[in-house]
Amino acid sequence: MKKFGFATLVTGALTAAVVGLAAPAQAAPTGPGNAQDVISSLQQQGYNVIVNRIGTTALDQATVVGVRPGQTYSRTDHGVPGANHPATTVTGMTVYVDVQ
Repeated sequence: MKKFGFATLVTGALTAAVVGLAAPAQAAPTGPGNAQDVISSLQQQGYNVIVNRIGTTALDQATVVGVRPGQTYSRTDHGVPGANHPATTVTGMTVYVDVQ
């Protein structure tokens, strides 16, 4: 029984790590655009966006100089007792956007 619990824990941790690491890579902006457009796009994708500003330029005139992944929150639901296929659901994603 201990082996099953450990295997379930490892599987859940690996799944959460893969989901957490893969999501920010898809969130990186592509192509030209102002900081406000990038921030809006990330928010529409479901990210909680934290903006780090360098200077006082308005966001619609600022440039994005970096997008970094933040914390991803997830939960694992084992469903019916005895089920062998737990489901991991991402409940929140954070990304940091550096603008100048």
